[in-house]
Amino acid sequence: MVFTAMLSCKNKETNTKSEEKFTSNTVIPVYKSSSVKDIDGNVYRTLEMCDGREWMIENLNVSRYRNGDTIPQVQDQEEWAKLKTGAWCYYENENRVGLVHGKLYNWYAVNDPRGLAPEGWHVPKSEEWTPLVDCLGGDNVAAGKMKEIGSTNWAEPNVGAVNTSGFNAVASGARNSLGEFKAITNLVFYWSEEESNEHNAWYRHLSYSNSFVVKFYNDKRSGFSVRCVKDL
Repeated sequence: MVFTAMLSCKNKETNTKSEEKFTSNTVIPVYKSSSVKDIDGNVYRTLEMCDGREWMIENLNVSRYRNGDTIPQVQDQEEWAKLKTGAWCYYENENRVGLVHGKLYNWYAVNDPRGLAPEGWHVPKSEEWTPLVDCLGGDNVAAGKMKEIGSTNWAEPNVGAVNTSGFNAVASGARNSLGEFKAITNLVFYWSEEESNEHNAWYRHLSYSNSFVVKFYNDKRSGFSVRCVKDL
């Protein structure tokens, strides 16, 4: 089921003040945790997951590619719908949303050769999500172990949310290929690095209404959240 149909019905380990972005429902295991800084100076908590990989446990919020070039912020709906190059926005163009939810990026930003992730990190390929989901019990239950607990950043009933992995997924919503904002507190969509065809690319999504991690593809113009994984 495609995204539009479904929705219509920072590079350096450091200690920072980023704790203020987390709520009382955030789970941060005290072992194997670290942090990484992006080119803008934003610091992200990271955690070694059960798949043996180190993942960001908050959404990317960078405004420049790794080489220093600016990623355009596009607020206008019609302009967003016509894009074939990288861009980002905040949900409903509200800056304050970025404090918890980070930015929404189209896939062209994800795939740009200048690099979206911090040095030594990358946006995961679709196949890199699979071991993480598998070690958390598989597609039917893993989302519950990844979702932040409670109803601060998820609509009720937030089915199965226990966040035992510490992944701290929050329902950041999305911007569809028409430039419309949809589903904050209901869903979160995470881009994967590779395309499925000329017009679409792979993603994973989590929902407030179940514990499934769903793999599907959607229009590259869509604005989704990004989590990064450390290079091997």
